[in-house]
Formats: sequence, structure tokens, C-alpha cells
Amino acid sequence: MKSEIEPAVDHPSHYTWLPNGLEVIDLTEHLNFNRGNAVKYIARAGRKSKLAEVEDLKKARWYVEREIQRIEREQTQ
Repeated sequence: MKSEIEPAVDHPSHYTWLPNGLEVIDLTEHLNFNRGNAVKYIARAGRKSKLAEVEDLKKARWYVEREIQRIEREQTQ
């Protein structure tokens, strides 16, 4: 029996607003963790909650900074 997942869990509206049925996960699953999370937070900024828009962008920045640090560490090894 196939279990039904709620749309809010399986296809939340703040991830499904892109054209042609593209979802944020369709992009992020092809990136590493830090880059994927940065894209996720940028894509949903202001869509889940207008009150959390700046917070989402700060989270994206945090993941970008972490990715930069990771790359710089690798370059010095």
C-alpha cells in the first residue's frame, strides 16, 4: 500500500513555485550540502514567511561562507 504524504511535507508551496514543475530539490540534490542549503534558503526566502525573509537570506549567507572556508582549507592542503 502506497503511503500518502501530505503536500506540505512532500511538495511544500514555498519549494514548488518555480516554472514547469521544477522544485528546489531538483536543483539542490545535484549540489553539495553547503551549496544546496544556500540555494534552498535563497529560493524560499520570503515565500514560507515574509517575517523570516531576512533570516533565510542570512542562513544562505552562512552556508556560502562555510563553503568558501571549506574550499580555502582544501586549497591550502
